[in-house]
Amino acid sequence: MHAPMQPNYRGYPQPVHHRQPTTPRRGVPVPGMMPMQVAQHNMPNPQVLAAQQRHVPVHPDAAIRRSRKPTDKTLPDGIEEVVIGDAVQQYKRMQEVERRLDSAIMRKRIDLQDTVNRNTRRYRTMRLWISNTVEQQPWQQAEQNPEVPPRIGAGRYRVKIEGRLLDDATDPTVPDEDEEDIDMKHLGGEKDPDAMEEDSKPQKREEAKPSSPSIRKRLSHFFKTISVEFDKPSSPGVADLATIIWNKPTLPPSAAALPPTADFDSLEFSRAAEVNINGTITMTRDENLERFLLSKELASILDIEEETRAGIIIGLWEYIKTAGLQESEEKQAVACNERLRAIFGRDKIYFPAIPELIGPHCTPLPPIKIPFTIRVDKEFHSKPIPAIYDIRVAVDDPLRNKMLQLDDQLALVVQALHHSRPNTHSTPI
Repeated sequence: MHAPMQPNYRGYPQPVHHRQPTTPRRGVPVPGMMPMQVAQHNMPNPQVLAAQQRHVPVHPDAAIRRSRKPTDKTLPDGIEEVVIGDAVQQYKRMQEVERRLDSAIMRKRIDLQDTVNRNTRRYRTMRLWISNTVEQQPWQQAEQNPEVPPRIGAGRYRVKIEGRLLDDATDPTVPDEDEEDIDMKHLGGEKDPDAMEEDSKPQKREEAKPSSPSIRKRLSHFFKTISVEFDKPSSPGVADLATIIWNKPTLPPSAAALPPTADFDSLEFSRAAEVNINGTITMTRDENLERFLLSKELASILDIEEETRAGIIIGLWEYIKTAGLQESEEKQAVACNERLRAIFGRDKIYFPAIPELIGPHCTPLPPIKIPFTIRVDKEFHSKPIPAIYDIRVAVDDPLRNKMLQLDDQLALVVQALHHSRPNTHSTPI
């Protein structure tokens, strides 16, 4: 029996496995052995190797296959004479189907983007209550002190203009006097009796409805200017006919809401007068996307009398697609039919020029004008009745606002998850 051979039984040198020099062990030296000097090899830094490898051009298989693919898919002329069968005709038919499919997919994608990005607006009814009270009128002075002659010129009136969306009130026909009525004596300090007064009680309304899911839009949100003009009275008497104007303050783009002084549901003002006065309330709309009054020809196509510029262009695009007025060779060219010729005055137009061509057919919306009468006579105030008007205002789509709120909540959740992630670089205790 022979003893098993050792790995180095012939004395051949074994391959040396180089490794990074480390700190020599501190073990006890073996007796009878001389300390050996280990050769120091200069090993390259792994970071340097990684940097060098990054600069080496890499050619993956995907890039090689991509470079071998033909870029020109058009068959050369005369190939039908060389190829046997109808393979060339089938290939060309397949290319035509592919072009039509790409065009259809692109149009559908544009339509979906228009539908998602379109700022859909809805219209709601705002009810206005216009009322006035009087004080120190001659007939009031006579009732208080019959023996003292009335003072001429002491009579005054106070007008209150209140507006509210019908869906926001529990009883839309009667305003809540407890929430909207303002007594200037309880506001502290003296104020100019001729100054316009604004409803500044948002805190009370918020305390009454703490669980309201959305912020209610007030009267001042929908208008940027409210003015009151007075007509000259037919009967002689004391009357202050100075025009009253309220302008919404200019807000920076980053402002999320109106300041408390400009966020109100009612306006009040007091003037001196002892005779009935006719007046007109002028209200200028404040809308993010300005609406225009359309001409008769344009309104007949869109079937609407008021619209924004973006809505007009989208409506014309849908009409052109439905009527099939796009030219087959050049998609931007539109062949005008009789109704389009009545608007543009030509037989052919290009779609990018439509925003400029519709200018003469768009007129800014006129402001809302509401006539009213200030009554100071005794007969009316024995049983006063406020004047009530309904006007239509544009509001944002509630679904769009809800989507924005959900986006904000998702962003907060993602941020919270990011901050709650455990720190992997912390040192364990």
